[in-house]
Amino acid sequence: MPETSPAFLETDRLVLRPFADADAPALLALDNDPEVMRYINGGRPTTAESVRERTLPRLLHDHPCTGTRGFWAAEEKATGTFLGWFELRPLTDDDPTVVELGYRLNRAAWGRGYATEGARALLRKGFTDLGAERVTANTMAVNAGSRRVMEKAGLTFLRAYTEDWPDAIEGSEHGEVEYVLTRAEWEARRA
Repeated sequence: MPETSPAFLETDRLVLRPFADADAPALLALDNDPEVMRYINGGRPTTAESVRERTLPRLLHDHPCTGTRGFWAAEEKATGTFLGWFELRPLTDDDPTVVELGYRLNRAAWGRGYATEGARALLRKGFTDLGAERVTANTMAVNAGSRRVMEKAGLTFLRAYTEDWPDAIEGSEHGEVEYVLTRAEWEARRA
């Protein structure tokens, strides 16, 4: 198990902490589950080299405008088990007001409310501590599970769109969807 960094955020059941190089084996296992990657790359396997050279540098990137990273390893609080990751990152390094929410959890964590719990906690952190004014989230239109999490976390459907992807995967012909939540909407719901 990787040596853990101080937690970025804790919920009742989750600890979100910064990634470390030692997380590479857990990331490799996560990204090699065809069901986890179904709506990302069609379930194709990834390599250790890809995790080291592409995935980890992205997950370890610090964003100057927020003073934080944009991705966090998610662990089950009670056991320390690696569940996957959450994302709340600015779309550009110099503007903390528009951020993207994302998550990728292993199958053992599916259907247990972890994605919604982590997403809600990150929204709260983004709006109260990190200067976020608008949160967006995107997924394939056919990814009902991810869309359900976005809705449960409080985001609302904004638009459907299509993009030209270099490698089409099953379901991509239905396009993508974007969901959004503004700080004003979040605050109004809490009042």
